[in-house]
Amino acid sequence: MKRAVERIGIAFAVIVIFCVRALAMPETLVPVGRTVGIHLRGELTVAAIGDDAEIQGLKIGDRITAVNGSPVYSAEEVRMSLNSPKAINITVEREGKTLELSARPVQREEGLRLGIRVRDGISGLGTVTFYDPQTGRFGALGHGVSEPKTGRRIETVGGSISSCRVTDVAQGRSGAPGELHGAVSDRTEIGEIEKNTAAGIFGVMTSPVDAAKALPIERAEQVKPGPAQILSNVTDEEVRAFSVMLLKIDPDDGGGRNYLLQVCDDELLSVSGGIVQGMSGSPIIQDGHIIGAVTHVLVDDPTIGYGISIENMLAAAACCRT
Repeated sequence: MKRAVERIGIAFAVIVIFCVRALAMPETLVPVGRTVGIHLRGELTVAAIGDDAEIQGLKIGDRITAVNGSPVYSAEEVRMSLNSPKAINITVEREGKTLELSARPVQREEGLRLGIRVRDGISGLGTVTFYDPQTGRFGALGHGVSEPKTGRRIETVGGSISSCRVTDVAQGRSGAPGELHGAVSDRTEIGEIEKNTAAGIFGVMTSPVDAAKALPIERAEQVKPGPAQILSNVTDEEVRAFSVMLLKIDPDDGGGRNYLLQVCDDELLSVSGGIVQGMSGSPIIQDGHIIGAVTHVLVDDPTIGYGISIENMLAAAACCRT
């Protein structure tokens, strides 16, 4: 019995050591701050239903998974499955439940259609937070990409990030968040998206990043209220450092609000009015350490926003070295 207990104790110790190693974070990362075009290939989701659609029970936000029992992953595959005006079966998922619905294709000039509009991907602008030169992986946004109408995070099947040039900025003001506008080069993909999590999107960078710009990381529990910087690309393709003030630190917050920060940089305030859409993912730097990323802006005051800690992003990315 004593030997059996010893063996169990040794096995438990090995498991603990392995877990500690698996959760170890890289010592340095390259803070990027570059605005990119983001294209996420995701669920086949119902975005609109026409007046002539003959599908009983279908709702906006339903995820279509199959037509007549055959899996479908794109709008084109749904169209290809409509080969007669006879009723078909559509399998959808809604709030964790699988439903079987009956539909009858509608005859139009361009051919048979279901009379609905589906979304099989979503595109927008965001900012790359970090690059790990040891693994080639990147993290961006600091929050997940969700369906615009339902707010539900998209279950991605991949995607890409592309080079982007910021063309202009719609300034933020109280009650109306601003937004970066940009020209995205579809032919210049610089990374492949693998995961869409609540703490950001993650994948592999396919375009070189200067590893010499790597900085040490700092956990939120070591960060102090006071001056800091964010790296952002709000004009053309230039990444600049802008001054912010960390007002509050909450290392234990699990909702991407580890930092409360305020923009105090006159140049950034004159360009954008503060934090705007597209700046999510801008890395936060304090005392030469990368500590996290900008995630949200207060609707009533665009000069104030939230940030997520770098360790929470890395935990979600599961890109920690063993």
